[in-house]
Amino acid sequence: MALGTGIKKKRKILPRFITKFFKDENFSVQEAVPIDQRWTASSNKISSLTVRIMSVNIIALMILGFGLLYLGQYTDSLIESELETMRVEARFHSAAISEGAVRSVFQISPIPFEDPMGTEAIKPSLARSMVKRLGDMNDSRVRLFSIDGNILADSYTLNGPAGVVGVERQKPEKKISFSDSFSRTAISFLDLIPMQTKLKNFPIDQIDDLTSFPNSKLALDGYVSAAVWKNEKGKYVITAAAPVQRVKQVLGVVLLEKEGTGLEKKINQIRVDVFRLFLGALGITVMLSIYLAELIGNPLKRLAMAAENVRIGKNRDAEIPDMSSRGDEIGELSVVLREMTKELSDRMDAIDSFAADVAHEIKNPLSSIRSAVETVERVKDEKSRKKLMDIISHDVKRLDRLITDISNSSRLDSELSRERMSAVDVVGLLYELSDLYQNPLDDNQKHKVSVIIDTPQYNEINVMGNRDRLAQVFTNLITNAISFSSHNSEIHISIYQQENKQIICIMDQGSGIPDNKLETIFDRFYTERPDHENYGNHSGLGLSISKQIIEAHEGKIWADNEISEDGDIIGAKFYVSLHVA
Repeated sequence: MALGTGIKKKRKILPRFITKFFKDENFSVQEAVPIDQRWTASSNKISSLTVRIMSVNIIALMILGFGLLYLGQYTDSLIESELETMRVEARFHSAAISEGAVRSVFQISPIPFEDPMGTEAIKPSLARSMVKRLGDMNDSRVRLFSIDGNILADSYTLNGPAGVVGVERQKPEKKISFSDSFSRTAISFLDLIPMQTKLKNFPIDQIDDLTSFPNSKLALDGYVSAAVWKNEKGKYVITAAAPVQRVKQVLGVVLLEKEGTGLEKKINQIRVDVFRLFLGALGITVMLSIYLAELIGNPLKRLAMAAENVRIGKNRDAEIPDMSSRGDEIGELSVVLREMTKELSDRMDAIDSFAADVAHEIKNPLSSIRSAVETVERVKDEKSRKKLMDIISHDVKRLDRLITDISNSSRLDSELSRERMSAVDVVGLLYELSDLYQNPLDDNQKHKVSVIIDTPQYNEINVMGNRDRLAQVFTNLITNAISFSSHNSEIHISIYQQENKQIICIMDQGSGIPDNKLETIFDRFYTERPDHENYGNHSGLGLSISKQIIEAHEGKIWADNEISEDGDIIGAKFYVSLHVA
């Protein structure tokens, strides 16, 4: 039932899908199956505790890992750095062509007899040579456009006797190592994670149209621009355009285009490095989680199996493992379970002993009643019959008193556990009890004893306890002292403090207690009464109940004898130690 309640509480707190994830579908509470058999059946699979510890650790790590792999800000900075490099290259190319391929061109003036008009223009033959050399200097494809949109030069073509010939650059072959293979696999996986930077598709059909391609349009207006795109294969493409100018007159446009292999490599390299770190941390987390689960789960399993053996065992030799050397909460748990088991065993022994004592004490009056009943049927003399009936009546009263005291004693522990402690003025309580004995209801009582309290009545001394229960204890002790005191003797009650305890001493002037009985008198059903009392008037549970009550108050009760200067016993003393309020 406890497990079921715990699951219901968890469902109220956690989202439904997390509850479903953490719940073991194969687990059910089977009280009929021993716990060691349940665990043996599931020993071939990972325990629920291990799964939960790993889940908590891995979820937190994955959130951190995916956050690092997102890398949006870092990607933006890399792209901006690459674009700035392309803009610088475009400026450099346009400046070189402006200086080396632009020549003055003279046209006949429409006005007769005037000198030819001079203007500047890009010379195609020079431009092609320069564009070819500039293209060989880097990986970019360089194209030169006139302002009317014609291609004047392209670094990927050659002009020869056969006309224009395309040039295809060969990439060096590279052996694929294990690291490269891992990187490719990791990148394939990481590509499933969306990047923060969204790139437009490369407009390959517009790149030769100056009026449509964005970079070329800006270059015609005199601006240098660059952009990053993604082609149909998902690869990076970087373009940049700059105007070829003379005295702020745009004579043409230089357009650079290259694959973003370097940019993509930088981005992928950092992602792969983070992914490697993530996998390493994940592996360490899994191993530490398994270690932590074993460190917690195995000792708990041992404790649970030992507790189960105690529960179902028919003998009391089952013992909880001692893990106090761990110095942690599990060690504390093992200590508490060991103490609880020992206390439980002691309680069971006490119950067995109590049951045996009860059976013995009840059997005596029952035997007496049975003998008297069997005898009364055969006795004809009226006086003998009356005597037997008195014996039966006395034993019935004794049996009734015995059963009442046994019932009160058996309920005492549970009642004391529910009662609340408060400050009790022990001096005032003792004066109230002593008044009952100073002014007895029966004026003809021959056995008169004076109860003297040595502490003034106005001195308030508070102890922690339950007033009614403490009154029950002191009543038992005073009554017991009176029964053992001689006629016209005195009972002295004194109170003094010792550290954080108040000690109450009740001393009589009776015959005292044998030295070998100072501990035994607190046992159940121990009876040793004075000669002037009738046998059977006491059940022998008074001092036992008093000890039970004082120990429930976390106090102490004990007995001793008052010794004279000559070494004779001149009375008995009972001490009660209680906590100061």
